[in-house]
Amino acid sequence: MRSRRFLSIILTVAVAVGALIYTFVAGNTPLLGLDLEGGVSVVLQPKAGQDYGQDELDESVEIMRRRVDALGVAEPEVAVQGDSISVSLPGVDDPQRALELVGQTARLRFRPVLAHDDIRLGGAPIEDPLTEPDDIEDDAVVVLQGQPDEDGNVTTYVLGPMGADGTAVAGANAQVGDIGTWRVALDLNSGEAGLDAWNVLATECFTRTEACPTAQIAIELDGTVVSAPEVQTPTFAADGVSITGNFTDAESKDLALVLRYGALPLELEPQQTRTVSAALGGDALEAGLVAGLVGLVLVALFMILYYRALGVIAMASFVVGTALLWAIVAWLGETQGLALTLAGVTGLIVSVGVSVDSNIVYYENIKEDVRAGRTVRRSIEGAFSEAFSTIVKADVSTLIGAALIYWISIGAVRGFALFLGLATVLDLFVAYFFMRPVCLAASRREWLTTRPRLLGIPLDLVHPEPASAREQATASAEVTT
Repeated sequence: MRSRRFLSIILTVAVAVGALIYTFVAGNTPLLGLDLEGGVSVVLQPKAGQDYGQDELDESVEIMRRRVDALGVAEPEVAVQGDSISVSLPGVDDPQRALELVGQTARLRFRPVLAHDDIRLGGAPIEDPLTEPDDIEDDAVVVLQGQPDEDGNVTTYVLGPMGADGTAVAGANAQVGDIGTWRVALDLNSGEAGLDAWNVLATECFTRTEACPTAQIAIELDGTVVSAPEVQTPTFAADGVSITGNFTDAESKDLALVLRYGALPLELEPQQTRTVSAALGGDALEAGLVAGLVGLVLVALFMILYYRALGVIAMASFVVGTALLWAIVAWLGETQGLALTLAGVTGLIVSVGVSVDSNIVYYENIKEDVRAGRTVRRSIEGAFSEAFSTIVKADVSTLIGAALIYWISIGAVRGFALFLGLATVLDLFVAYFFMRPVCLAASRREWLTTRPRLLGIPLDLVHPEPASAREQATASAEVTT
């Protein structure tokens, strides 16, 4: 029995120390969320006049998540909130670029170029009014502008009806061309709406029919002409199409990303944007850590002053539990993308009370047994069963509350519930496999049990220890003599 008790202590400490060593060797650290690391969040609302339902919102969220994942943003949050979509991107270097990329509609159309500034009326500007984004139709002639060049000049295009759209695209990748410029290579789907539609348009432009007198195909993205290359061959292979233009590295990769993951079914506009600087996030983290440390020091002082040696055991239990918790949180951050937010830090601080409460329940049960007439040793040995039953009930109620909070809430509040629940489960583990055997080992130390005040037990509660059999025999012999 005694060897099993010491084995439990050794194994628990070994697991905690081993987990910490692995964490430091592997370089695992908790992944910080938006409010601790800094970043940007935005609430996007569908533009007025659109017919949409829950399916369109869910599809938009899924596409946006894939775009964010491709950006390499750790632990993003993209979720539907009523009729809006909430996006949180922690740790991004260029928040504005990330938001534009995530919310870009990415409606792609391939249109023949009927005319543009450089070839119409000897270079005179086109006087036709520009087509507003909301008025763009697939089967009508539109007037759109291109992207500014290096000098800031913008070309205006007159475009014919759409020949193919983004559904023709199977994949897109940013590449460096032969002359060192960036381009986007497209892979087209086979079939009537894919490669076939593209080749019909390409043939018209190559032969300069009335439908495409300039031999140029305009690549229109969300109402802007990003490129208008001249067609050099009447037919293309499925992987032989590329978008060229005045692209930078980042621009070509962003364009490839939005084309690769498809168009959003809704046109969205930002309603509320919040940017958290890294400095502000660091201040929030520091404030949370200071609050936690101050609370921990006060709790430790109370436990040690009130329960003496038992208080020291309580703090040792807390250290073991904290080591395990830190290792698990760091591992989940590195492997599962679980972010630690300010709400999560709050959950961990609250868990200090849960952990200490388990010790207090046990220690007060020891006092009750001593008051009832048991010896200090017997009280320590026998009080745990009833105390652990109470600990389990209290922790299960905490877990139920954490589960309900996690289920009915969204965003950072879920972090509070998750980390509180995780710490509560570890509290049960540490209470049974570390606190209990350590207290039982202490009960075998006569220098402690004969000095109950060292265990925080008042002397007026202690009953005289019963004499051992040898002491009774010796006393009897003296009386007889």
